[in-house]
Amino acid sequence: MATYTFRRILQMIPLLLVISLIIYALTALQPGDPVDQLTQGNSQITPADIARLRAAYGLDQPIFLRYFYWLVQALHGDFGWSRSFSQPAFQYVFQDRLPNTLLLTVPALILALLVAVPLGIYSAVRQYSLPDYVLTFFSFLAFSTPVFWLGPMVLWLFAIYLPQVTNGVISLPPGGLGSPDLDPTTASTWAIIADKIKYLILPLCVLAFREIAVILRFMRANMLEVLSQDYVRTARAKGLTGGVVVYKHALRNAIIPIITLLGLAIPGLFGGAVITETVFSWPGMGRVILEGLVNKDFNVVLAALTFIALLTLIFSLLADLAYAAVDPRIRYD
Repeated sequence: MATYTFRRILQMIPLLLVISLIIYALTALQPGDPVDQLTQGNSQITPADIARLRAAYGLDQPIFLRYFYWLVQALHGDFGWSRSFSQPAFQYVFQDRLPNTLLLTVPALILALLVAVPLGIYSAVRQYSLPDYVLTFFSFLAFSTPVFWLGPMVLWLFAIYLPQVTNGVISLPPGGLGSPDLDPTTASTWAIIADKIKYLILPLCVLAFREIAVILRFMRANMLEVLSQDYVRTARAKGLTGGVVVYKHALRNAIIPIITLLGLAIPGLFGGAVITETVFSWPGMGRVILEGLVNKDFNVVLAALTFIALLTLIFSLLADLAYAAVDPRIRYD
């Protein structure tokens, strides 16, 4: 196991370099650059000024040379300066935006697991029953509902329609991170937590909606496959109760593929949800990537995407190691 882990870590290094090169090239080759953003609408700027700005940003250099300089700085922990937010890109991404993203995405994933795993088991055990058909219909509905439509509909329902018909009894904020009139220096801790939860409910539910459907379908399919195995039929033939057969013998094997799903989902938690964060004005990682691309703030985009790529490699390795931990048939030595 140790040899396999060490070999995988060594393989991650060139792979991460290739990914960073692709990210840098795709970011740099998009139309426009920071100088275009600065000079746009400024009729007094001269071509000489533009040339000086391009030299100052290093844009007069070939792209492979610019990538090399960026890579050397990044290896020393310097991801450059954020022109839009006037602070180091690393500090802005990881101190200002990442905590907000984790505040939204981690509860969403936990909620999705708590809801989807039991429902997936129930749907598999009650195959072809009415609840199974209802859950299958719900999962396909959640799959086919785009977030850019669901988010505004939820906003309209809970922030506009229901507050009007219930005289404000049922009302949730349309977006943001917290009430602007709540002073954290004078408000109690419980008041701050309650205010955060109020703003978190809608984006969290929208984000978890599709995840529930994905995990539910995986869990149902895996459980149905395991329940048809010979050792499960043997357990039933020995007179074990249905709960013991399902939760003691079948569940452990049925949940193994979920590990792969989680291994790929966790890096996405750090990357945030671009559409959900944009619809609900949630200042997270996904939104900062979008804002960085729109404002040509490439240092912010590169810092965020490189971090997500690194996490994807790390959690893919952890998922493979977890496979061996939960399934004794898998050996890497």
